[in-house]
Amino acid sequence: MYVPGQAANNASPILWMDRLGKTTALRTMPANWSNPVFSPDGSRLAVDISDGKQTDVWVYDVARDTLSRLTFDPAEDQRPVWTPDGQRIAFSSKRGDGSTFNLYWQRADGTGEAARLTDSKKNQFAGGWHPTGRILAFMEADPQSLSDVMILRMQGDEATGWKPDTPTAFLKTPLVEGTPVFSPDGRWLAYLSNENGRNDLFVRPFPGPGGKWQISTATADDPMWSRTRPELFFAASPGLRLMVAGYSVEGDSFRAEKPRLVSETRFGVRPRGPSRDIAVHPDGRFAISPLPDADNATRLDKVIFIFNFFDELRRIAP
Repeated sequence: MYVPGQAANNASPILWMDRLGKTTALRTMPANWSNPVFSPDGSRLAVDISDGKQTDVWVYDVARDTLSRLTFDPAEDQRPVWTPDGQRIAFSSKRGDGSTFNLYWQRADGTGEAARLTDSKKNQFAGGWHPTGRILAFMEADPQSLSDVMILRMQGDEATGWKPDTPTAFLKTPLVEGTPVFSPDGRWLAYLSNENGRNDLFVRPFPGPGGKWQISTATADDPMWSRTRPELFFAASPGLRLMVAGYSVEGDSFRAEKPRLVSETRFGVRPRGPSRDIAVHPDGRFAISPLPDADNATRLDKVIFIFNFFDELRRIAP
């Protein structure tokens, strides 16, 4: 028995959404994109796009409405993250053995070759850069500890060259922890943890030590810091609506307000996980995917039974 449906189509345009939930077109051409993130000045949007055979990182120029491919390696390249100066993009790639995502970076203008930042047998996904541009927080999958928040420090500079240090653990417990992003001033690190039996959003001081503060009151995803206000955004599940929590800092204490709904506007889930489904622009708008068109979706209201299945199988494939 089975439920008949239709082939999945992950191609979608990209929409703007404002603080009132109103949506307008950002990029009208549909594509199978995921993991959007704006450059620090907001002029460009990095995404990963799949053509059905492989996934690469692309950069969309918002003003010029042009899309440029950044990565060309036949391996999977995804989950881009801008450096604070907008000069480079870190991303996860399966280059090498073809089975494990490690961290690389490349100049955002496409010049030069991608440089490897980590070499591990564990899958790694970039989270966010510290405002100094010398520390990258990322998520690492581990069979023993499930998923950990790791820190990669960079030595050197543009003139003398960059050299990555050996990654160190920031949070390594038997829980699932990931999606780390630094606050604009670099004092705090937001991340997701399932310590309550669901994904919740927490904030810790960086580099520590210190306590932790739970921000979300329901299942959370995609944490994002506002660059213009003391606010922390996240996606609330189920239903993917945008939430915001204002905050203040008193000495070494992080004080967050109760999260509130930004708007009733829902947005779509992008296909490649662990993925970001939404990006915040420096001016406070958001890049989202529209929900699938319910009018064109197949109604899942029938169940098909096949009797004497092995007789049918022998007939089809003797």
